[in-house]
Amino acid sequence: MGDETDVLVIGSGAAGLTVALTLPAHVRVTVISKGRLSDGSTNWAQGGIAAVLEETDSIDSHIHDTLVAGAGLCHEDTVRFVVERGRRAIEGLISRGVPFTASEREDGYGYHLTREGGHSHRRIIHVADATGKAVQKTLQERAAEAPNIDAVERHVAVDLVTNRHLEGSAAGPDRCHGAYVLDRTTGRVRAVRAKAVVLATGGASRVYMYSSNPDGATGDGIALGWRAGCRVGNMEFNQFHPTCLYHPEAKNFLITEALRGEGAILTLPSGERFMPRIDPRAELAPRDVVARAIDHEMKRLGLDHVLLDISHKHPDFIVGHFPNIYRRLRRYGIDITERPIPVVPAAHYTCGGVVTDFHARTDLTGLYAVGECAHTGLHGANRMASNSLLECLVFGTAAAEHIAAGLDRMPPPAAIRPWDESRVTNSDEEVVVTHNWSELRRAMWNYVGIVRTQRRLERAKRRIDMLADEIDEYYGNFRITADLLELRNLVTVADLIVRSALARRESRGLHYIADFPERAGDTRDTILSPTAAPLRAAGTA
Repeated sequence: MGDETDVLVIGSGAAGLTVALTLPAHVRVTVISKGRLSDGSTNWAQGGIAAVLEETDSIDSHIHDTLVAGAGLCHEDTVRFVVERGRRAIEGLISRGVPFTASEREDGYGYHLTREGGHSHRRIIHVADATGKAVQKTLQERAAEAPNIDAVERHVAVDLVTNRHLEGSAAGPDRCHGAYVLDRTTGRVRAVRAKAVVLATGGASRVYMYSSNPDGATGDGIALGWRAGCRVGNMEFNQFHPTCLYHPEAKNFLITEALRGEGAILTLPSGERFMPRIDPRAELAPRDVVARAIDHEMKRLGLDHVLLDISHKHPDFIVGHFPNIYRRLRRYGIDITERPIPVVPAAHYTCGGVVTDFHARTDLTGLYAVGECAHTGLHGANRMASNSLLECLVFGTAAAEHIAAGLDRMPPPAAIRPWDESRVTNSDEEVVVTHNWSELRRAMWNYVGIVRTQRRLERAKRRIDMLADEIDEYYGNFRITADLLELRNLVTVADLIVRSALARRESRGLHYIADFPERAGDTRDTILSPTAAPLRAAGTA
């Protein structure tokens, strides 16, 4: 990896690789990944991608379903922007070689479409039950073939470079000039200069003790943007996926919502089905409703888990539609053609993030944000199933097109001050990082989970403030490591989540607070600004 590029993309999932592949072939692009290129959340996505693909469906129907799921907080113009570009996004993936599952019907779109919670039509195009893996593999292959794309593994962004990091004084408004990047192999930090930088780092669900996400989902892009002066929005809306496998040997294994779309039901250990008495949509209610219902039943009855049962379907149907889940669960001694699956909710998706516009631009000139780390207004108070990969594709394309249109007018990368390690030493107290990581995630799980109270949130804030001070002191005294950087970002994101939750004195979508169980009459995003007052609520961004 060189020290200068045209566009630096931080993150190598669907959003980041879409940006890289959409940029013109003459643009030098560097994509960095904390671990392997495939380690992000895209590779884990099972269900599919929502898009209007059949004549029986409509743009207006997809928009309506998304607005309903978002509990009145979606930006309708953003929803339309994304939904109208859905078919183009899917056809782009098909042209790049994604092998979507074919339909057995002779009429229709030609690919099998399934249905998930909140959707009124079958509009989820998929690759069996491992859509994300197929998308990630295909995009990586196309990126490897592109001579203008340099994809680099085991490199972690430390901080974004703004005017204050430049050699000498910088004239004009503040802008992003690149990033300081840690090479995990050598342990050294260097400055990478770029005309434009794209945050595509995914979400922050690893801030919770139990999560369906890979270990790298530590809110890096959100924290990087915040420290560089960007606003963040709606961080209180953390989606808990209703159905993750409950098993002592399993780690973070999500059971796709598509099972419920194909007829799976949720039951108590007694066999009683409980969703119909909670919501008329039953198992196909939006995720916040289902997760809260499971949480309620577990607490009411003192259960460790509930059960997800699709065994009433024909075995050939189950194995044919869900081959990966079937094989994986057989390893744990569970045959889903014969018995139900023990499941619990787990932190799954970050609906808020760095505030952006239709071009994926942030508040900082030269800095873009795409995918789960961005707050576009698409998801509102609750992301509807399978809209996430669609957002990555649409806004990844929008960012690339905007960068390409203005790249020739962007100033050349400026000279950046070298990283200074002259006043730090190697740590002999790595246990501090491990301990604080565990304490932070446990506090978030206990106090800022599916059901919240003002008292719990205030307790969480006090603990996070204490941990933030300790982590900041540690960061200032010792050489950095990847684990320390992730912890630093996690505590920043945890603080943003709690501050946002304290500001929203109503229950809406994914934010349910027992002190204010009703939805308020006004509809506003929660916008936090690092350069303004400590906390402010604003209208849509």
